Amino acid sequence: MKLNIVSARTGFLWVKLGIRTFLRQPLALCGLFFMYMTFVVLLSVVPFIGTVLALAVVPAATLGLMVATQEAESGRFPMPRVLLSAFRAGRQRVRAMLVLGLIYAACCVAIGAITPLLVDVPPPSPADTTGAVMLTPAFQMSLLLGMALYTPVALMFWHAPALVHWHGISPVKSLFFSTVACLRNGKAMLLYALAWGGVFFLGSIVVGLVAAFSGSPQAGVAMLMPIGLLLTVMFTTSLYFTFRDSFVATPENETPSPGETP
Repeated sequence: MKLNIVSARTGFLWVKLGIRTFLRQPLALCGLFFMYMTFVVLLSVVPFIGTVLALAVVPAATLGLMVATQEAESGRFPMPRVLLSAFRAGRQRVRAMLVLGLIYAACCVAIGAITPLLVDVPPPSPADTTGAVMLTPAFQMSLLLGMALYTPVALMFWHAPALVHWHGISPVKSLFFSTVACLRNGKAMLLYALAWGGVFFLGSIVVGLVAAFSGSPQAGVAMLMPIGLLLTVMFTTSLYFTFRDSFVATPENETPSPGETP
């Protein structure tokens, strides 16, 4: 496995490929994403450890959605079993994926614990029905701080699940290689993020125009969630291409077929 340095404009290509592949199998990819979200919601209601469990499955679920993208790009219909691909790749890789999940959960819990210590955000009062606390400078600062703290975590885990699953890299090394790949392809990743920001912005404009022309703000609100979810699934679909183009498989370590154990 070797790192592949791509041109900056590849970031736009990743967005295009994500959208195009989604349009090949929109129902299947949406269904898989909703299954994952439903599972996370069910996990999160487990007393005491529900939130940690929901966070711990994120790397494995991300890998499953990447396998689904690989299936859709190849012209196949991704079945629900692809979501379990991380747990069908041999004991060593399963163990490594579980370790990744625990590290990811620990990082997110740490960020959630540190942010309130650095920024004092007043709790919302029962009388606050407008969400005024969310508009306060303290709350906005806490969001920015949380995003800043999460950015290195995102870089570490961007490619890590795929490196563990398809290349048999150990959890710690996969986090290192993922960070290096994101930084070395920083221009492409930046344009990728900006392009997706533009796509989501266009989606919000469409919602606003519908609300304006219909004369009903409720119509815009009703469209906001489904459009947001569709764009999120498209974004998730594009993750596979950022990994595929950032690494080159060596002959003795070729990327296997979906769910296949090398």
